[in-house]
Amino acid sequence: MQSHEVNEVKASAGEFASRHALVTGAGSGIGAEVAMALLGQGAAVSALDIDDAGLKQLEQRWRAGGGDAARLRTWRTDVADAVSVGQAVSQAQKALGPIDRLACVAGVLQMGNIVDLSDEQWSRVFAVNATGPFHVCRAVAPGMMERGRGAIVNVSSNAATTPRMGMGAYAASKAALTQMTRCLALELAPHGVRCNIVSPGSTDTEMQRAMWRQGSSRETVIQGSLEGNRLGIPLRKIATPQEVAESVLFLLSDRASHITLHDLRVDGGATLDQ
Repeated sequence: MQSHEVNEVKASAGEFASRHALVTGAGSGIGAEVAMALLGQGAAVSALDIDDAGLKQLEQRWRAGGGDAARLRTWRTDVADAVSVGQAVSQAQKALGPIDRLACVAGVLQMGNIVDLSDEQWSRVFAVNATGPFHVCRAVAPGMMERGRGAIVNVSSNAATTPRMGMGAYAASKAALTQMTRCLALELAPHGVRCNIVSPGSTDTEMQRAMWRQGSSRETVIQGSLEGNRLGIPLRKIATPQEVAESVLFLLSDRASHITLHDLRVDGGATLDQ
């Protein structure tokens, strides 16, 4: 689709009708659910992920439900690479018009005690979890500032504020993302652009299941572990990706028009709202 075809993209009725939303990490987990929910509410969606197979699966899922193929475009993108991000954002705006909404969901997990981590492991988790959203926000936010409107949600983690054994690199990268987002929100506020954070706890995604394969379990997470210095989950359940996606959509929506700088904890009470 060429840039002159932007006005031909049909938006169905919904809360995000006529909006163009860009979602990173859209190939699986929470990112895929955010993309599908936005599409279901009428948005045109640019889906970015480094996982080609995941993006193809997203396309198939949307088409299988009778979705308008013109409202979903996908780009293989490494958010840790500024050039890759710049190219994807440029192509997305040529295809679907100015980006009105941004959800940075892409993230990687790195387990291991801090003293045992390699330089490469530490650097990679920061490159994706903290520098990645920086690259994407830096590419998208200037257009929002120029137009005087827009909304950004960066998906962090409740580990950003609560120490976790064996998760030092992940927790530190998410803490960096959380604080970067708050600073960005201050800078964008005078331009009418909102910027918020969603911080999930344990969520039933492949990332969570990878942790379980390394010695944890669903039951341990729910019950908590005195030995691991970890509280349980008061709601007695693991979040679904859809539950987290609903929180992202709320903060992206006009219903949250007076909310910025906010960190919405979606963890069943696991961190006692620290």
